[in-house]
Amino acid sequence: MSPSACPGADHAAAAAAAADPSPAAPAIVWADPARHAAFDAWLAAQAAAHGLVPGSVRPASVDASFRRYFRVDAPGLPGGSAIVMDAPPEKEDCAPFVQVAGLMAGAGLRVPRILAWEQALGFLLLDDLGRHTVLEVIDPADPQGALPYYLQAVEALVAWQRASRPGALPAYDAALLRRELQLFPDWYLARHRGVAVEGEVAATLHKTFELIVERNLAGAPVYVHRDFMPRNLMVADGPGGTPLGLLDFQDAVYGPITYDIACLMRDAFLSWEEDMVLDVTVRYWERARRAGLPVDADFGDFYRAVEWMGLQRHLKVAGIFTRITLRDGKPKYLADTPRFIAYIRATAARYRELAPLLRLIDRVEGTQAATGFAFGRV
Repeated sequence: MSPSACPGADHAAAAAAAADPSPAAPAIVWADPARHAAFDAWLAAQAAAHGLVPGSVRPASVDASFRRYFRVDAPGLPGGSAIVMDAPPEKEDCAPFVQVAGLMAGAGLRVPRILAWEQALGFLLLDDLGRHTVLEVIDPADPQGALPYYLQAVEALVAWQRASRPGALPAYDAALLRRELQLFPDWYLARHRGVAVEGEVAATLHKTFELIVERNLAGAPVYVHRDFMPRNLMVADGPGGTPLGLLDFQDAVYGPITYDIACLMRDAFLSWEEDMVLDVTVRYWERARRAGLPVDADFGDFYRAVEWMGLQRHLKVAGIFTRITLRDGKPKYLADTPRFIAYIRATAARYRELAPLLRLIDRVEGTQAATGFAFGRV
């Protein structure tokens, strides 16, 4: 969920790219007639090359960034359709998407093939990985029913991490971790809550953030998807047994091995009880150890590292969701911030070093300090 990179920055909603519109879906609207004309001309060329039906183009997603997705019928392609990405190049750099798609395909993962890319205009033609995300097919009240999907996600994650090599992706280093953490005071505290980030507040955040960065950089780095959650994992429309498809990977980096499993189990859009979180996390840890990945030898140590990594993400995302709402006019994202505040409080309540952060959050939110360690639902 970083602020830049195509297809977009604040893209927790990205995997909706494969969702069919409702019968009442609006027609595609173009603010720029010249871009509309360029799109029509480009699509006509792709129709001839890939057997598309241009008249069938319709919206296929709602996204938090400047990109848009359309679905178009393509009788000759698997599934009978393709996805078109509209990503204005002055606002979105699609090169990372194309690069990471290649790395993931090389790791044996199911990702969209790049069928065509008009880099100068920001138009891409992609495989359609399906019409349903994992988030859409699981029942938050049925963890056992959801478990098989999470185990498929674990297999995909281990395969991605096993392909890691230094130098292929940007480093998830201290500077980037700090920039992401700064979104919390800049947007959530100052802009949303009206908190003056100075004096004791600023000192508490600085000390806490430095500790978070130190803890999160303590382990060995691997490839990090960076938004590895059910909303970005696609269920195949065809026969069972097909691996999950991966989307929204353009912000991938080389960094903490704990990040993606923390992201998967402390989701932006649903929360599991801690027994489910522990179950999947320990299964991932066991699978990662068998694969020779650099996880802690002791699960307790690993789980603590996952919690500290999750804390960094939750602080960042609370800031990002606030920014999407206040800057970009998309209020539904701010409505999800209580989930992140609950995650932050649950983690801060476990560790003595985080007591000042917990007191600060409680003052800002008008809540009482946590007395238990359960995640609970929010």
